[in-house]
Amino acid sequence: MSGPFTSLRENIPTDPQKPIQVDPKVYPIGEPTPESPVFVTTNFSLTYFMVSGEIENSGISAHMIITETEGQSVLTAWAAGKFDGEKVAKFIKDIMLEDRIKTRKLVIPGYVSQISGDLEENLPGWEVIVGCQEASDIPSFIKNILLNNS
Repeated sequence: MSGPFTSLRENIPTDPQKPIQVDPKVYPIGEPTPESPVFVTTNFSLTYFMVSGEIENSGISAHMIITETEGQSVLTAWAAGKFDGEKVAKFIKDIMLEDRIKTRKLVIPGYVSQISGDLEENLPGWEVIVGCQEASDIPSFIKNILLNNS
């Protein structure tokens, strides 16, 4: 049967055991400048789309650092030892972020506030700001905390 209701399904061979993930790299949200804020999270696709969408909704431009966590969410990756201060710092060094931006403030997910000390230890000169726990709170976090902390 074909007609207007027939569609081609893309991404047909998906493995339900393997999380859908985005590539680990720096993603621009809006049109970031070297002074724009830097957010970091995991490469779980749902996390990426939720966080990037809320940053966009806030009306600011930002750099979004997506680290390799095999497509796991923030808490799952942290519990599995794939999202910690040392690994995030190594990724930031490997992508030479310091050469591309001027700001030295990094916003991490609120659920992993415990990695902030390790992250600051591994990234001398950087200030780690603990963000909110829920993506839906990002616009108010940006307005009330991040922009007032500049």
